[in-house]
Amino acid sequence: MKRPLKEVKGKGEIVIAVRVPISSVADIVMARQKGRELALKLGFVSVEVTVIAAAISEIARNIVDYAQQGEMAMGTTRRGRHQGMVIIARDAGPGIPNVAQAMQYGYSTRQALGSGLPGAKWLMDEFDIASKPRKGTTVVMKKWLP
Repeated sequence: MKRPLKEVKGKGEIVIAVRVPISSVADIVMARQKGRELALKLGFVSVEVTVIAAAISEIARNIVDYAQQGEMAMGTTRRGRHQGMVIIARDAGPGIPNVAQAMQYGYSTRQALGSGLPGAKWLMDEFDIASKPRKGTTVVMKKWLP
């Protein structure tokens, strides 16, 4: 088993259970499936599992559409007595020039609804995004068990 990784913000720990390379629509489907399996194993109920899968889809789709390839790592996170699921998506794509603008509902760089990133944030309990032009993007999402 891999050693726990220190969480980005230093509160709690995460243990990665599965990694899914993302470079095609088939990989988006695989990431959703692996995310659903892990969420069920952790004890999330059906509705929460669906919400987690939807957030995974939105972020994985962005990897395919904008960066062409990346990775989603999924695992457990713990903060005190609270346990949850963490999804870390990374790519080395073009990055997001203006993260604040990209996080606004309705903003899109293509002919889309502009609800991907803000939608994923709304679905999860915690959402953090870091992006640098020409360096890539990292998204960390968490859903806590009730």
